Amino acid sequence: MAVVLTHGHNDHVNAAVEVAAAKDAEIALHPDDLMLWAAEYGDDLEPDIELAGGMSFEVAGTRLLVRHTPGHSPGAVCLHGPDLGVVFSGDTLFAGGPGATGRSYSDFPTIIESIRESLLTLPPETVVHTGHGADTTIGAEAPHLAEWVARGR
Repeated sequence: MAVVLTHGHNDHVNAAVEVAAAKDAEIALHPDDLMLWAAEYGDDLEPDIELAGGMSFEVAGTRLLVRHTPGHSPGAVCLHGPDLGVVFSGDTLFAGGPGATGRSYSDFPTIIESIRESLLTLPPETVVHTGHGADTTIGAEAPHLAEWVARGR
């Protein structure tokens, strides 16, 4: 069992150690976000599993594929459940556009590329379970890519 973190910002990792201890689970984080992890937990404690694009996890008999989607943070990932028709987007994609890129280590052009290449290529009916706020679908968001680029954040 693992606590799989979509990225290393404090609002997504600040309970990871306690949850992992309570469930006797390992912690999984993409290594590109270790500096964010260290800002919350220091350098003495590291995640157990290094996430990478293309990895997969089995959860309750369902396979979740890791998609590396940098931009909100360098190590941001989304978890795609193709058999369920869902993607857990963390803070990469929300209803209405990309995640914030005003935080430390964020980059707007990179998040746009990640969304374009890793998420908008999914079937339009794919449900997007976001890290904050309402769910959406790939089909509902895809037509707005040019608007997001034009507004610039």
